[in-house]
Amino acid sequence: MDELVKKGAIELGQLINKGETSSEEVVKAHLERIKKVNPEINAITISLEESALELAIKSDNASKEDKARPLHGVPFTIKENIDFLDSPTTNGLPFFAEEFPPKNAPIVDRMLNAGAIPIGRTNLPEMGLRLDTDNPLRGRTFNPWNKKLTPGGSSGGEAAAIATGMSPIGLGNDVGGSLRNPAYCCGISSIKPTVGRVPGVHSGAMENIGLVAPFLTDGPMARKVEDIKTGLSILAGRHIDDPNSVDVPLEGKMPEKFKAALVKEIDGIELPSATVKEIEDAGKILSENGWIVEEVQAPELDKVYDIWGVILAEGGLQLAPKELFKPETAAYLDRYTETFSHINLSMDQKFVERFRLRKVWSNFLNEYQVCIGPTWCNLPWQIDTDLDPKLGDDVLKKSFYFIAPANGLGLPAVALATGVSDGIPTGIQIYADLFRDDLALLAAEIIEKEKPCPSPINPM
Repeated sequence: MDELVKKGAIELGQLINKGETSSEEVVKAHLERIKKVNPEINAITISLEESALELAIKSDNASKEDKARPLHGVPFTIKENIDFLDSPTTNGLPFFAEEFPPKNAPIVDRMLNAGAIPIGRTNLPEMGLRLDTDNPLRGRTFNPWNKKLTPGGSSGGEAAAIATGMSPIGLGNDVGGSLRNPAYCCGISSIKPTVGRVPGVHSGAMENIGLVAPFLTDGPMARKVEDIKTGLSILAGRHIDDPNSVDVPLEGKMPEKFKAALVKEIDGIELPSATVKEIEDAGKILSENGWIVEEVQAPELDKVYDIWGVILAEGGLQLAPKELFKPETAAYLDRYTETFSHINLSMDQKFVERFRLRKVWSNFLNEYQVCIGPTWCNLPWQIDTDLDPKLGDDVLKKSFYFIAPANGLGLPAVALATGVSDGIPTGIQIYADLFRDDLALLAAEIIEKEKPCPSPINPM
């Protein structure tokens, strides 16, 4: 593996700025890595080789001022449901195979303005609506740690590309863990930002997503916390095309004492022993760094899961163009929607309950600066288990259960890769209060120093 593809985005930018390497060398190294590795795992759907090399040469001839930009000359990848002018926004469906957007998404423009160079598009499931990554247009993306296991979804292509050194940083989105699920399964890190911090502007099938808009957030994925932190700073800020986006400082007032809540137990669900150990280790690391750490029960998780799920089901999944999906995917969506049919509340009542739960969690996350628990409440499962009528509902609930607060309540959450157990990556999730993404990232940085990311790897 070329040494350049092992490095993080910020480190690459610094090396380019110092003249210790060139953007052309960095981009070529990643393009060669794509040629070597992508045929094995199918994470990159489109290689942007020609334009990337042209931009790299321009980057190397840029002014000193331009070269000081945080990601000047650094390659990045873009999930195929995010608008990029030079390629279609397919959403993983043959129907949208030629759906070229009218303009870049704001987050793409912001990456370009930071000096980054697009080198590829990445795979996703149909309309981003699975925790596995497979679709009838681009095919299946394989988990580089174990091809029998899901790479996660829906940003599975992005995570697999970053985990194998094909990209140092990339763009994804998250309505039900889609930045965090694949980070967990592939052994990288990501942040699902506070809703509104990063503008979400989409065209075509994603342009009007109705009631689930408060659940959906775009964000960065990378192997290093410093990269997702910088990525967030680049992507954040109001954009006129997203009325829900806001300008809020990236850093807030720091407390005199830091407290972390540790969630090692969840009612009705037995967490994997490897996950519990990672949560315990994270608590020990923070304690050794002066934090007060207490084991707690996360508040009203069952209600949070139900409210997120029923609004997503009735306000989003039922509106999906299932006639364009594979029959087994459409059947899975119908089945999962049905699991929330017992919730007999009007839509008004559901949003009133959501508001109440947001207050409960804000109070909780003011007592504790962060809450550390599992990303998934189960291990990465065999591919297509989510489609299985007998097994699917159970694995999906365990996967979504501690993911749901970030989407349902709008909270920021970091998925942090912390190690490997029995040949597959392990990790934790770090929650903070609304617009305190900085606290989740602070805790992640401290933990990462003792438990660094296990990737990039060669596909197993």
